[in-house]
This record gives sequence, C-alpha cells and structure tokens, in this order.
Amino acid sequence: MIQLLIFLQETTAATDSLALAMQGESTTFFDLLVEGGILMIPIFVLFAIAIYVIVERWSALNRSHVEPQQFLHRIEGLLKSGKNGQRNAMDYCDEFDKPIARIIKSGIKRLGRPIRDIEDAIDNAGKKEIFFLEKRMNWLATIAGVAPLLGFTGTVTGMIEAFMDIQSMQGSVNPSELAGGIWEALITTAAGLIVGLIAFGFYNFLLGKINRSIFELENASADFLDLLQSPVPKKGE
Repeated sequence: MIQLLIFLQETTAATDSLALAMQGESTTFFDLLVEGGILMIPIFVLFAIAIYVIVERWSALNRSHVEPQQFLHRIEGLLKSGKNGQRNAMDYCDEFDKPIARIIKSGIKRLGRPIRDIEDAIDNAGKKEIFFLEKRMNWLATIAGVAPLLGFTGTVTGMIEAFMDIQSMQGSVNPSELAGGIWEALITTAAGLIVGLIAFGFYNFLLGKINRSIFELENASADFLDLLQSPVPKKGE
C-alpha cells in the first residue's frame, strides 16, 4: 500500500510538471512527444497494448459472467426431466457457451461413471477456463513495470546529453536553456509513470474480477457435484 501511494504521488507530480510545461510555452502534445526522444515510441506502443488488453479482458469477463444458481437450477431440471435429460442438459450448455457451462458439460458427459472421474473432468475443465480468464494479464503486469523504467532511462540519457552540452560550452550556459533541457528530459519519466499507473491500476482491478469469477466457478462446481449425489430418475420413469 505504501509503495502504491508513493507511486501515485510520483505520477501526480510528473503529470503536473508536464501540464505546467505545456501551459508555459504553449507546447502541443505532439511537440512533447517529439521532445521526449526515441524512447517515447516504445512507451506509446506499451500504452496502446495496455489499452487493448484492458478493453479485451474487461469485455471478455463481462461476457463470461452468469448467475450460477439459476444455471444449476436449470441443469438440475433438465437432468431429471426423463430419459433424454442428459442430452438436453448438454445441449443447453452448448447454447449457453459460458465458462461455467463448459465446466458443467464436462461433468455431465461422464454421468454414470464413478464420482471421482467426474470430479477429475470438472477440475481439468476448470483449469482450462481459468487459463483463458487470466489470458494476457501478464502483459499488463509487464507494462506496469517496464513503462516507468523506460521513462527513467529516457530521462537519464536526456540529462547526460544536457550536461554534455553544458561541458561543451565550458559552463557558460543560460539558466533558462538548462531548465528547458531538463524538463524535456523529464518528459519520458512522466509518460512512463502515467502508462505504468494505468496498467498497474487496471491489472489489479481486472485481477479482482477474475478472482471473483474463479470463486463462482469453484462454488458452482462443488454445488453440481452435490447435485449428482441426489437420485436421478431411471429411464422410462
């Protein structure tokens, strides 16, 4: 928590400095990108990737959400509906096309086998669905760490260049020119921190949604196994 607060303070300060620089010299956003140097290109690419992952994962998680109890109640009714109950339940899972439906379908396929076989099938299907829920999340985690480092690298190289210019002038440099060189070098730090903050914040937000989805899937799987312990009507009843 302390590290996050420090990170937020640094990012806010960098953003404020960037805004002041733009106001002070009527500099456009494109001019700032150009002044930031070559490292602004990978930072911008990381920002675009982060936005893509955020939108794609958020949309996928929203599509995968379902009310588990209502779904299981429907499955229970289909399984007890008669001799075609198993086939009807599998068809319903195909139509539903959600992670919970694919997990439950893997268990329905093995009805009639030992309960241990059904549990194994559900566990394997659950691991597969969890893998897809967490897809590309490592990209956000990487961007959250790499973007600020790229920004710091750009600032360090910019400061080195500024001090080399001072040395070449043998110290006879206008303070305003020195200040201009310094804030230009700090542009990459501000950009890297902003991109890193966005990636870091949404990484934790999306991870929370994924953990809630996993919790619901685990509970639904356990409830389905409990449901199988109740008697199922025999064929012809």
